[in-house]
Amino acid sequence: MISLTVTAVVFGVVFLAELPDKTALAGLVLGTRYRASYVFAGVAAAFALHVVLAVAAGSVLTLLPQQIVHALTGVLFLGGAAVLLMRKDDGDEEIRKPEDQSFWKVSGAGFMLILVAEFGDLTQIMTANLAARYDDPLSVGLGAVLALWAVAGLGIVGGKALMKRVPLALITKIAALLMLGLGVWSLWEAVTG
Repeated sequence: MISLTVTAVVFGVVFLAELPDKTALAGLVLGTRYRASYVFAGVAAAFALHVVLAVAAGSVLTLLPQQIVHALTGVLFLGGAAVLLMRKDDGDEEIRKPEDQSFWKVSGAGFMLILVAEFGDLTQIMTANLAARYDDPLSVGLGAVLALWAVAGLGIVGGKALMKRVPLALITKIAALLMLGLGVWSLWEAVTG
């Protein structure tokens, strides 16, 4: 059974953490060069694979005693908040253009870009933490994949307009504060549990 509360919390945290990520900007660039639906298909498949791997890793963590899981996730959330707060933009990444505009070439380029760029990324680690924290792999996986797809869709279709209206620094700070709150909460549960 899916918990709408867990799904909504995971969606919010992952969405805000992924929004300032370069992958959203890469999706924007690919979306301006190719048919948006082809790009989204590849990007969505890569994100789905990343979420499955992250939820599986988080589910393994649930085999540990709860206090240890809370302490580990708390430290990892605090580390994620620190990474977001200290992140500096180091320029645009080069994106190779496929030779043709076929579905398989374009979606394959999007899939490979996200697969490589997001492996071990903050949101993948965060998804594993959330899976361990809530011990609800289906709800966490659904929330995470929907958040990543939403960010990809925004990046591909309308990211430029959003970034003009909402400062990237503000989005990053909100995501960092959410992670900081989750980290403190997890550590509190580890100490009091």
